[in-house]
Amino acid sequence: MNLELSEELIALRDTVRAFVSERASVSTFVRPMLDDDTGTTDVVWRGLADLGVTGLLVPLEHDGAGMTMVEAGVVAEELGAGLYPGPWLSSAVAAARALTRFEVPLDVAAPLLTGIADGSTIATVGPLHGPRPAVVNDGLRGAIKGVWDVASADVLLVVADDRNGTGLFAIQPTADGITSTLQAGIDQTRKRFDVTLDDVTAQRLGSVSHENLEALVDDVTIAWAADALGAARALLNLVIEYAKVRRQFSQPIGAFQAVQHLCVGMYETVELARSGVIHALWAADTGDRPERHAAAMRTKAFAGRLAAVGDTAIQLFGGIGYTWEHDAHLYLKRLLSWNAFLDGSDRYLVQLGAEFAAAVLG
Repeated sequence: MNLELSEELIALRDTVRAFVSERASVSTFVRPMLDDDTGTTDVVWRGLADLGVTGLLVPLEHDGAGMTMVEAGVVAEELGAGLYPGPWLSSAVAAARALTRFEVPLDVAAPLLTGIADGSTIATVGPLHGPRPAVVNDGLRGAIKGVWDVASADVLLVVADDRNGTGLFAIQPTADGITSTLQAGIDQTRKRFDVTLDDVTAQRLGSVSHENLEALVDDVTIAWAADALGAARALLNLVIEYAKVRRQFSQPIGAFQAVQHLCVGMYETVELARSGVIHALWAADTGDRPERHAAAMRTKAFAGRLAAVGDTAIQLFGGIGYTWEHDAHLYLKRLLSWNAFLDGSDRYLVQLGAEFAAAVLG
């Protein structure tokens, strides 16, 4: 595993960074989309598709880039740094990996994967954990909590139980019997919905094993960790630039040791998270099941530390950091939503601690 980006990855990073800055900046794009349930526009989504990033994880035979989670992590970090509010993580990562990890026949998955790759199809997946809907009298019934990007999706991929076990089903978000409600969460840059299914007609795409579902959850967790890393990095950079120009007592506040210590602590947290995220991205495709799963759990265990970067940033910005006009609160909320994803970091810390103790004690 290489902790340094290759020339190709640097080029990908710079391309996505330039696109976000020019066509989906916080001021001109993200803020206007905060109250939009879809989180994106056709123009911006088409731009991402033209860059090839919607099809990064789609195999070459389905017109995708056939790349790995390492490349996806580079894109996720830049979209997190730009607070991109659209369905990239849901469609390009979660849906693409579900269709390739689950037991879905190639001829069934092909049209969906091709659509995801060229941007003509936006898909989302749920539930990733908790109670699942069930097939009753040939229709899907049940409630799904916390499905991302339903309003922008063309296809909702539902993990549900039927007489053959657990399967992956495709439904249209606008079909009869579906009710979706946007959750009023703290983070307006992520669009999360509660979905109720009442005898909804669905197409069974394939079977889902416990191991493959665990792998999908790990993939999404790791990609979201890369997104959070980008948000924390961008916020750290904002703080450092502010500390250079904000003056108190006739000198920049960055000259004060207390401020320097806080900035160093933020930097340390971001860079420690970076090494963990890079390892997890590598493990998602290359590591065995225990290594991949442990790496994903570590990113979640560290999530609270990344959220603390947002808390410290608000403190260093002072009064301006509490205002709606400043972007600091948007980054803090993005980090808080990452921390809350699949529960807070405490249970992951306990689990990792128990596994470490068991390994030490034999």
